[in-house]
Amino acid sequence: MAKTIPISLDVMGGDHGAEVVLPGAEIALVRHPDIRFLLYGNEQVVRPLLEKYPRVRDASVFEHCDVSVAMDAKPSQALRQGRWRSSMWRAIEAVKTGDAAVAVSAGNTGALMAMSKFCLRTMANIERPAIAAIWPTARGESVVLDVGATIGADAQQLIDFAILGGAMARALFGVEKPTVGLLNIGVEEVKGLEEVRTAGRLLRETPLRSLSYAGFVEGDDIGKGSVDVVVTEGFAGNIALKTAEGTAKQIGGYLRSAMSRTFMSKLGYLFAKSAFDLLREKMDPRKVNGGVFLGLNGIVIKSHGGTDAEGYAAAIDLAYDMVKNGLTDKIAQDLVHYHRGRFAEAATTPEGDL
Repeated sequence: MAKTIPISLDVMGGDHGAEVVLPGAEIALVRHPDIRFLLYGNEQVVRPLLEKYPRVRDASVFEHCDVSVAMDAKPSQALRQGRWRSSMWRAIEAVKTGDAAVAVSAGNTGALMAMSKFCLRTMANIERPAIAAIWPTARGESVVLDVGATIGADAQQLIDFAILGGAMARALFGVEKPTVGLLNIGVEEVKGLEEVRTAGRLLRETPLRSLSYAGFVEGDDIGKGSVDVVVTEGFAGNIALKTAEGTAKQIGGYLRSAMSRTFMSKLGYLFAKSAFDLLREKMDPRKVNGGVFLGLNGIVIKSHGGTDAEGYAAAIDLAYDMVKNGLTDKIAQDLVHYHRGRFAEAATTPEGDL
């Protein structure tokens, strides 16, 4: 029998809960028949809906949870009320115990990160985890992190993010040595915050077998796909992400308005429909739904809370790919190699140069 991939789902998470999670799981299961789900949620809500999706029902183990984390709950409140009891916590805990290889939730981002850090803990030598997003670009896709896990980052944390993002790019894109850039206000070495300049200098000076440092990149380089991984801290990363999402919606609105304005524009749309369909698919945020929590002793995927079944299925697809391609092992190997190099360098550095 082929080895299965166990994935735990917080069925109550998100704006629509089980009404999106279960059909999303159905779509993902068709694409990946070797998935097995561990479902956590309220029995009165989940059981009746589960009967509508027999494929998911037959490929799942369901466990009742008394508590659901509200979308507007503060992280501290969610930890107090939902630790060990909520569907969110139980889905994460399944990763810790080894029952699941990865957890997926569309729930409250702050609560999910707080619970993930508390339950799984950060990996050795990682001070802060990061949320990595898949970004559609002119060249294909890039990894961008951090997009909102924490505000601010010092030079060492930015280097950690580079290593984490590089490992994810290797797992997702199959690139042996992905290119990494630090997001900055210019490409010149004298520009930007001191932490960013210091991180750039250290990345240039440190030989890393797992990534190739390409220097500073600017905001427009993200969409160009100038590098495989764009590294920034959570404040700037989250603003960039929300700006891109809003711009995509704005452009979509402009196109719909323009194509329906006159008879000739409607006729032109019919002739160019295939091109517009391709553009719509390229700009569809559901296709790249799912943020990966990196730097923890386990994989957690955050789905957009307002997505539909297709978008939730994309988050499960991402979870599946991260497990199949050994993301956690790649991160662990890269961190060991980096810190061994730092230790060796420190041991050979004259005391007066420290």
